[in-house]
Amino acid sequence: MEIFEHGRKMLAGAAMVAFAISTTAAQAQMVSGEVNGEVYAPTIWIDPDGCEHWVMDDGVEGYMDLKVDRQGIPTCHPIQACMVMNTDQLFATDRYAISAAGRARLEDFFRSAGATAYIIVGHTDSRASDEYNMKLSYNRANAVAKVGASIGANISDVRGYGERMPKASNATAAGMQENRRVEIICIK
Repeated sequence: MEIFEHGRKMLAGAAMVAFAISTTAAQAQMVSGEVNGEVYAPTIWIDPDGCEHWVMDDGVEGYMDLKVDRQGIPTCHPIQACMVMNTDQLFATDRYAISAAGRARLEDFFRSAGATAYIIVGHTDSRASDEYNMKLSYNRANAVAKVGASIGANISDVRGYGERMPKASNATAAGMQENRRVEIICIK
């Protein structure tokens, strides 16, 4: 009985995907072309989470990537950090002002990375409140983004996750140090 139920759910999921494909194709046909002498052309981009989107210049928007997981959530391109810098190298404790040495390292990185855009993501260890860590991580990420922008790097997004995405255990000093980091994601 369980196998039958699993098979039924898989068929239902496949039907939903087929419907999504046909619906998106129909939407694209309806909005593309010429209306009242104006030609509408789609724009395609990959957002900071790696998902492809399309938008028409009249505001219609949708996902390009029709691959979905078992829960029906779109699967997107994997994205990886092109640089992870321990914040201890950039910031004093509980601060978000970048040291001169940290600024020089970041400027060198942004000049040589060659990406078309960057997403800056800040993190903290778990020693303060969640609210404080969220603000501190965002402020640190924003400080790094300002360095990139000052030399002409295209910063597409700045995020702060506080202590919510630890890289290591917060039970040790070494683990907490790994968690105090700023990740720079390169969009090529």
